[in-house]
Amino acid sequence: MSQPMPAREITKSVSSDVPDEAMHFKTNKTIIFSVLATIQATLIFTIVMVGVPLPVIGKEFSLVQAQLVLVSAAYGLPFSGLLLFGGRLSDRYNGRAIFTVGILIFGVASAVGFVAPNYETLITLRLMQGVGAACIAPALMSLLRQLYPVPGDFQQAMATWGGVSVLGGAVGFLSSGIVTHWFSWRWMFLIPVLVAFIGVFLVRWMMPAIKNSIPHPQGLDRTGAILATLGIVIGSYGLIMSGEYPWMSGHVLIPFITGILLLSVFSKIEKNVPFPLLPPNFIRQPTRLIGLAGILLAAAGMGLITLLLSLYLQQFRGWSSFSTSMAFVPYTLGLLVMNRAAGPLVMRFGAMKVMIAGLLVGALGLALLAQITLDTDYGVGLLPGLFILPAGASLVFSACAVLSTDNVPLQQAGLAGGVMNTAMELGPTLGLAVLMSIAASRAELINGYAWAFGSAAVFYLMAAVLAYLFGRRIH
Repeated sequence: MSQPMPAREITKSVSSDVPDEAMHFKTNKTIIFSVLATIQATLIFTIVMVGVPLPVIGKEFSLVQAQLVLVSAAYGLPFSGLLLFGGRLSDRYNGRAIFTVGILIFGVASAVGFVAPNYETLITLRLMQGVGAACIAPALMSLLRQLYPVPGDFQQAMATWGGVSVLGGAVGFLSSGIVTHWFSWRWMFLIPVLVAFIGVFLVRWMMPAIKNSIPHPQGLDRTGAILATLGIVIGSYGLIMSGEYPWMSGHVLIPFITGILLLSVFSKIEKNVPFPLLPPNFIRQPTRLIGLAGILLAAAGMGLITLLLSLYLQQFRGWSSFSTSMAFVPYTLGLLVMNRAAGPLVMRFGAMKVMIAGLLVGALGLALLAQITLDTDYGVGLLPGLFILPAGASLVFSACAVLSTDNVPLQQAGLAGGVMNTAMELGPTLGLAVLMSIAASRAELINGYAWAFGSAAVFYLMAAVLAYLFGRRIH
């Protein structure tokens, strides 16, 4: 993983909004950045680590398909739903304190998950992991903003940070098949335990708390937090269920409409409370809006490729979970290669240009995958798209991480982290609901997969054009 700064000891900050005491760190920025980035990657790793082993988990606990869906989604629902509240807590009560609470919850839940005796326990522990992650992710952004108080340095750090999360997901997908094949799916839970154990001590040792001299919100919008959390969780549940039930069924329509109504009420009351959970002006800032849209779209594309190609290789080509994981080695390499190049490219050409280039590259990868048939050769038909799409997505994530955190003050860093991670979490949920509906409209399933990839390519192209036109207007 490339680092945004050369190794050097942190000196006293020259920034006016950060107290001198905050810069007395015990080690250099590169090491601290690496620790924070590894923890962030592990949060995304934990989402996908049960994806490949799901059939094995289902067999062990005698689960039906709907229960398997909940095993997969149980972590992401509280994670995405609580991120905004976690961001505000981080801004109000200090990033390090909220990080410590979150990582303890995350680590303990992961440790117990290793020995989960039944389905109910596993679901409960996945939910607890998600609650902990919702505290950790925005707190990490707050700590990162403290680490890089100078705006230019922070932008450079974010250009690297943007590719970290998606890389964690790729490693999780790749390693889960290997570990399940040679050992047991339970061993995947030990990786979050190890990272949590190391992280809680290293972060507390390396980063002292920044105390009351940092401006912070004077109140908490508890009503808004409840509405936003319920709206996102319930609405996301409806979208997830659309993969198992028709859109007009009660399993999908009732939670989806309920979620939309709750979020509508949330949006309305945010305009009239003194300390809103999500200030309207924060989300409407043009470059931030573009960045968040790009993150959502890139995450949707990555979710699509991992789901559909995993199903294709295992269900239609008869590949084992181990072979399927190995098939995604080029996917991981594409992320690794472009992650190293993305940061320098963003700093040289600007985040907007790199985002547009990434969308175009990603559209090419999706268009290649749209040629899929039942007899598609892996080396000729799938491999190019498996490398090109993640390479483009890595550019988008890096550029959009810079755009979505542009000019974020220290006292809103947690909020920025919460909003950015919410977009990243909702991307696959929303994208898969839409694109799998497109796939389901075709009589032949593989042809439906092709249409889903092709539609995603069109969405990427449209987003690139809109970003270009919008970018010209705001500059």
